[in-house]
Amino acid sequence: MLTQIINAKILTPQGWLNDGSVIIRDNKILEVTNCDLAVIGAELIDAKGMYVVPGGVEIHVHGGGGRDFMEGEEEAFRVAVAAHMKHGTTSIFPTLSSSTVPMIEAAAEVCTKLMNEPDSPILGLHLEGHYLNMKMAGGQIPENIKDPDPSEYIPLIEKWDCIKRWDAAPELPGAMQFGKYITSKGILASVAHTQAEFEEIHAAHENGYTHATHFYNAMPGFHKRREYKYEGTVESIYLHDDFTVEVVADGIHVPPTILRLVYKIKGVERACVITDALACAASDSNTAFDPRVIIEDGVCKLADRSALAGSVATMDRLIRTLVQKAEIPLEDAIRMASETPAKIMNVYNRKGSLQKDKDADLMILDNELNIRGVWAMGKIVEETFNL
Repeated sequence: MLTQIINAKILTPQGWLNDGSVIIRDNKILEVTNCDLAVIGAELIDAKGMYVVPGGVEIHVHGGGGRDFMEGEEEAFRVAVAAHMKHGTTSIFPTLSSSTVPMIEAAAEVCTKLMNEPDSPILGLHLEGHYLNMKMAGGQIPENIKDPDPSEYIPLIEKWDCIKRWDAAPELPGAMQFGKYITSKGILASVAHTQAEFEEIHAAHENGYTHATHFYNAMPGFHKRREYKYEGTVESIYLHDDFTVEVVADGIHVPPTILRLVYKIKGVERACVITDALACAASDSNTAFDPRVIIEDGVCKLADRSALAGSVATMDRLIRTLVQKAEIPLEDAIRMASETPAKIMNVYNRKGSLQKDKDADLMILDNELNIRGVWAMGKIVEETFNL
């Protein structure tokens, strides 16, 4: 099947291509060109001068459409993924909050099945915990939190190839061994829910950790103990140039001024955006999977308001927040939603940019950066297409 999108302002790795055309054959990009000549036999889509950009690569999301990946059910996975695809996410790494081994096993079984389907948007499983600092648990389920246990994580990793990322607090006993082991298996090790200071972050870096989970959230910045001052996790991550970071760019988890600071210091090459969305995102439901969570002021919180607990954001909202509130150039905001996360998760060879022979994942945005169309692996996500 041939599809040609014409009259578009296209974001390519070389910059914007005005009055351009994207030609799609089946699930691949056949060509990106500034020639608007119609291709014989192609379905013609007129973008009417709007933006055509890579689809979003979501590397940290817990659910959507009223369902949570922790349910470990196929229907929950399908509903949540479909809900986010309508908002511009075309590749997704479903995320589990701190879970028991049976919960991880159930989710991994479903994830593996769906990953093996043709043209699946699911690229792997992300485990956020359960090896986290209890003092920084935030919205995590406290009864599931513990120190890294090789008798637990080694069998899981040996059994489930779908696990592509696992987060931990590096100050915990066994965290260095954990980081070294999982990275030897090609799994991204990320610092999360931590009180680590510089020496611990440096040791983590030496043992394989290269990424920071929801940067600025569930980690300390510059602080005092009695009369002396100490760097926090935040400053320690900044001081390690090749550490990548992800930010919940809903404008609430991280204020727009701090989003701009992250962009200024880490740059588009080292900073990506995530939704960290819960089941209530992209949904009419006001109920989260975790009964402790409430929705208030456009964000998820613990009911006692002691901590944020995830977001109700979608990929298009992240992009709008970066551009309209944090004043980040559109091309860099798009890269932070597509190219950078694809590189972090080692899938940039086929995802994250509009280039010949890559997967046909893209979205159309109007001048207000609202979604007007989404293609995933060359197929229109019908509910969002409204040119």
